[in-house]
This record gives sequence, structure tokens and C-alpha cells, in this order.
Amino acid sequence: MEKIDKVSFNHFISEGQKVVEFIAGWCVDCKRIAFSMPAWEEEYTSFRFGEIDVDEAREIAESRDVKGVPTFIAFRDGREIGRLHSKEAKKEENIEAFLDRITEGVTCS
Repeated sequence: MEKIDKVSFNHFISEGQKVVEFIAGWCVDCKRIAFSMPAWEEEYTSFRFGEIDVDEAREIAESRDVKGVPTFIAFRDGREIGRLHSKEAKKEENIEAFLDRITEGVTCS
């Protein structure tokens, strides 16, 4: 998982297929989910994964309308193609279903 910040965010999402997890250092669910991320990166190889801390990049989170953490947003060439809001992103099975949908090319939000 690549760590991104407010300086590298736009460049990171600009080309290709990316999944960005919006996290916070104090978020217990974010820490729990982190254990599954390596397996998801290995399984969903059509996407590059990154994470950005909302406390360190508040303006990015606000501009992307991120209201809670963890939130996953998928991008294709800089354009949002799917989103998994924080209330749904706390369960691994929901995250896997989201990754399956975006991998299959289904736009979801």
C-alpha cells in the first residue's frame, strides 16, 4: 500500500486504476482492515492501492466529500468510478464486494 499525501494525491490518481483508502491514525477500523490489505493488493492486481490520512490532508478529504473513515474511492485515470462509504467499509466482506464490482468494471457508489 502506497502512502500518499496532499502533494502526491492528484499525481497518484491521474493515470491508471487506483483505489485510495482514506484513513486516520486514531481509526480502529482502519488499523484492523490494514491486516487484510496485502492480500487484497495481491488479488486485485488491476488496481494500485494507496492510503491517505484525512487529518494530514483535510483539504483533499473535503474536496472528495469524505465524511468518515475508512472510506475507499476507486479512480480510473483521475475520475472517480466507485466509492465505499465509511459505514459500509468497516466489514471485510463489504470491501471485497466493492473491489469485485470495480474490478468487473461496474461503477458503484
